[in-house]
Amino acid sequence: MIFDATVDGRTLRVEVRGKEGRYTVTLDGAPLEVDLSARGPHLASLLVGGESHEVFLQSRPGGFAVLLPGETVVVDLAAAARGAAVSPHRAPGPARLAAPMPGRVVRVLCAVGADVAAGQGLVVIEAMKMENEIRAPRAGRVEEVAVREGQAVEAGALLAVVG
Repeated sequence: MIFDATVDGRTLRVEVRGKEGRYTVTLDGAPLEVDLSARGPHLASLLVGGESHEVFLQSRPGGFAVLLPGETVVVDLAAAARGAAVSPHRAPGPARLAAPMPGRVVRVLCAVGADVAAGQGLVVIEAMKMENEIRAPRAGRVEEVAVREGQAVEAGALLAVVG
C-alpha cells in the first residue's frame, strides 16, 4: 500500500508492506520495521526500531488523530489512501480498487451494475478497530464487487472495479 500522509504541514510518501502485525513502513524512502498489536478498540502497541509506543487512534474526517502520552498528532491521508484517484487525469480502462491495508470488510455499499459518483463510498474496511471507507475514484458503473461482508482481506486485495 502506498499513500501520502500529511503531519504538521509536511507530506510524506508512505509505503506499508507486511501482514499479521509485522510491517515494513517506508517513509520517504527510509524503511522502518514495525510490530503492531491491537490492545483494545482504539488502542495499539507499536514496536518501532526497538522502542515501544502505546497509541490511541481516533478516526477523523480525512485521516486519524494519534494520541501519544502528552501529545496528539493529526495525520491527514491523501486521497489514494481512501481509494480515490491521486491524479486528476482519468487512466484508461476500468479503475480497480484495492484494499489499502489488511482488515475485514464491514460493509459493501454498492452492487454490480450500479452507477456511482466520484467519491461515493463503495466498501468499508475495518483495520485496527477503525473503519475506512473506500471510495470510487471517478464516476462510472460498478463492473465487479470482489468481496463480501465479513471477509478478511490483505493489503492490495481487489475490492471492486469501476468502469
